[in-house]
Amino acid sequence: MMVQDTWTHRTVLLNEAVTALRILPDGHYIDATFGRGGHSRLILSMLSSQGRLTAFDKDPEAIAEATIIQDPRFSIRHEGFNQIAQLAPSSAAGLLLDLGISSPQIDNAARGFSFRGDGPLDMRMDTTRGQSVAQWLADASVESMTEVIRDYGEERFAGPIAKAIDRARQERGAIHSTRQLANIVAGAVKTREPGKDPATRTFQAFRIFINAELEELTQALTASLNILQPGGRLIVISFHSLEDRIVKQFIAEHSRDVFDRRAPFAAPKAMRLKALGRVKPSDEEIAANPRARSAVMRLAERTEVPL
Repeated sequence: MMVQDTWTHRTVLLNEAVTALRILPDGHYIDATFGRGGHSRLILSMLSSQGRLTAFDKDPEAIAEATIIQDPRFSIRHEGFNQIAQLAPSSAAGLLLDLGISSPQIDNAARGFSFRGDGPLDMRMDTTRGQSVAQWLADASVESMTEVIRDYGEERFAGPIAKAIDRARQERGAIHSTRQLANIVAGAVKTREPGKDPATRTFQAFRIFINAELEELTQALTASLNILQPGGRLIVISFHSLEDRIVKQFIAEHSRDVFDRRAPFAAPKAMRLKALGRVKPSDEEIAANPRARSAVMRLAERTEVPL
């Protein structure tokens, strides 16, 4: 596969994320969302000959980009980041999850992620398997569409949008293109925040749903507790409130001692993470890369494993 070089990608919070990992030259690190390799390349530059970096990505174009890196310390897996659960317990000195979709995915109309151009209504991260948004919409009920748009897009007009999609299917047949969907949504949404396209929330909802992004995130966070060694860092960069809420609640849940109310005199279950706060892009980074403006990076450290 040829790597598409028409579209460029700027890695968000590049130096901040890698600095937060607190790289040990001989350590084993996980870049669970390789993307276009910005974080991975910087991590590799800080490792010794004994260090290792394992990366994951579902996108075939990202895998093609990763094959350019000819480094015995580096390996790439064509898998979703929930598959970090396959790694050995306490084997990683740090785990990085950058949950944003890459600029080439957005800017390439053929991927179907964006309403700004016209392309096939796909939105799959892994185009080699699974169901596209167009295929799902062909048979989805109004109730299912409403639920997805409401829950994953936080869209208050979820019901009218779902009904408009259903009406369009009945009148004009299946919806195959991003422009078709964007126009349908625009006709159903009567008001919108200034500067925001009416289709933004619906496209986000369908992308999250078709790729099972929130479920995969929850699985990966749970696995991080097992694969991180004591003192290992967990770094997660989120780009919308649904993701960030999951990460924030996960870190909070595992950053406190847990008491069993059924056994009030028993010793509490020790916390498994130490919360280290959050970081947002600087004004300078946002000015240079407006897509960074919604990013939130949360940091945590694996505590010592109790005996």
